[in-house]
Amino acid sequence: MKLSMIIPVFNEKKTLGELIRRVMAVSLPGVKKEIIIVDDKSTDSSRKVLGQIKKQSPQFKILYHQRNQGKGAAVRTGLKNATGDYVLIQDADLEYDPQDISRLLKPIQEGKAEVVYGSRFTGEHRNMFFWHMIGNKLLSFLTNLLYNTTLSDMEVCYKLFPRQLITTGELQENRWGFDPEITAKILRKGVRIYEVPISYAGREVQEGKKIAWQDGFRVFWALLRYRL
Repeated sequence: MKLSMIIPVFNEKKTLGELIRRVMAVSLPGVKKEIIIVDDKSTDSSRKVLGQIKKQSPQFKILYHQRNQGKGAAVRTGLKNATGDYVLIQDADLEYDPQDISRLLKPIQEGKAEVVYGSRFTGEHRNMFFWHMIGNKLLSFLTNLLYNTTLSDMEVCYKLFPRQLITTGELQENRWGFDPEITAKILRKGVRIYEVPISYAGREVQEGKKIAWQDGFRVFWALLRYRL
């Protein structure tokens, strides 16, 4: 199996180098890793860090947006350049541990699933703020209600899916609407999503977390839009 790991980056100079080190350290027997990093017009020194990474690991695909477009747009750019059998989204902020990737791959390798999501609520995790948890639970509940499923964590970053299942032409959302959009389109294709517990070390706003409560409205609208 060839796995394309797409890493969207926006102003992650503090964590980017360590994240790449952890990704490289992951042992995935029988799996060839393709690392695709998409910088979404960072304004800190993330691009300088990426230049150093490219020198050390020239096999990486490092792509640059000329203007900030959002995570969804960065993922689409990554998908256009991916050649793997499967695609995994990996944030660059160290909230998600690459050691959990093998957990997501296992149901695929055992023939149990076609699409696998991690779940931050069923694995070990650093407790998040109460209202962040409520927001995530409400959005997952709405997903389940609209699409007749039982996901515990729709907004999770770790989504593993066949590259040919969702084409870049099917995706439209540039920013935080990406997660509900791809989830909706997977479910509307009749594919049931398999969940596995993952660890989670969530950041807060003062630590660099970018999504805010206002973004929940965009996610809410996307879920309704792609259902109706």
